[in-house]
Amino acid sequence: MKNWYVYIAKARTERFYTGISDSPENRIIEHNLRNGSKFAINQGPLRLVYVSSLFLNKSEARKREIQIKKWSRFKKLKLINGDWI
Repeated sequence: MKNWYVYIAKARTERFYTGISDSPENRIIEHNLRNGSKFAINQGPLRLVYVSSLFLNKSEARKREIQIKKWSRFKKLKLINGDWI
């Protein structure tokens, strides 16, 4: 059984990309090798700036990802800086 994480990456354009993966570090490498999302291809390269604590299943990680994607840039920055849970 895999553990899942929510991650936030920052693009060269200063925009944030939020995703889930069982290996966020490897996923960033994939994005930067142009094997990731269209966002990463258009906005990259990406730099990993946040990794959540682990989720025991993909469904729970996906729920958190969706929640974070709705947040403002300000709120995401607070999460990245450890000022928000």
